[in-house]
Amino acid sequence: MARRPHPIANRPRIGVTGNNKSFSPSWIFLSLAVRLAGGIPTRIHIEQRIEFRHLQAVIVSGGDDIHPTLYESDPARESVYDRQRDALELEHIRYAQKHCLPLLGICRGHQLINVACGGSLLQDIDLLRQHTSPGRSLLPSKQVRISSTTRLIQVLRKSEIKVNSLHDQAIDRVGIGLQSVAFDHDNFIQAIESSNAQPLIGVQWHPEYLFFLPTQFRIFRWLVEEAQTQPERCHN
Repeated sequence: MARRPHPIANRPRIGVTGNNKSFSPSWIFLSLAVRLAGGIPTRIHIEQRIEFRHLQAVIVSGGDDIHPTLYESDPARESVYDRQRDALELEHIRYAQKHCLPLLGICRGHQLINVACGGSLLQDIDLLRQHTSPGRSLLPSKQVRISSTTRLIQVLRKSEIKVNSLHDQAIDRVGIGLQSVAFDHDNFIQAIESSNAQPLIGVQWHPEYLFFLPTQFRIFRWLVEEAQTQPERCHN
């Protein structure tokens, strides 16, 4: 993991969307991981915004459930929703897609990218589990298999990894322009990526809490390196 520090001028600004809580462990760990990977993290939430043109990549982080009306469904259970955050993050996802910026979705962010592309979610997977535990853990406890010939397997350099698990929802129908590329033992989708030229990866787990593992840190290195190169990937 030890690398020569990047010159400040070459460090891309990575927008990190999330909640607006004064204490946010997710932001703390994401900020650290991005800095170690060579980027400049910039926190974004409903009370703290930044102009899109200043960003070279976007991370949509984890958090509360996405409002079901965004994927044409009714709430199937009582939950906490944040419609303002939903709207803010959808703006950033669509901007990143339009301008082909590198995009990383984590847990809720992974699900919201799918919703933004017309996909849907399973609102409660705990009763659907047969081979995996509904227990939540920050430590790597769940086995995930990565599909071959995918961007994600090139990034992680492994076909099977262990990940942490904090979710009770999952992607159901995959959105347009996306493909599912990783699965757990219950075949719930654990990762997606774009099926076009955009550098886009969504993961159901939380790599920011596992950044000390080389496999997980490569996700942040990938994002920063993609943000640094910024080639003409897409034709809008």
